[in-house]
Amino acid sequence: MVIMGRIIEMMRVIVTHTDTFGGEANYGWVKRHEFTINRNASQRSITAKAKALSGMTGVKADTYDYGDSLTVKPRGYHQVIFVDFD
Repeated sequence: MVIMGRIIEMMRVIVTHTDTFGGEANYGWVKRHEFTINRNASQRSITAKAKALSGMTGVKADTYDYGDSLTVKPRGYHQVIFVDFD
């Protein structure tokens, strides 16, 4: 992508939202989403977009960064959101 004469590198982000059982992903139901974002985007902005697509805007969550993926665990819900970068 080129904006104002500068090349902006984008990355594809894959979001998987599912339920948990015993604290582990259960996959009893799954909702998947995709979006693209600037490769230099902050973890906070990526997490906010993933939570918005999953209907969890405004819900406090714990986020775990594994380098090539994020795991978002909304507090008070038996659900988990996996965020993978492609």
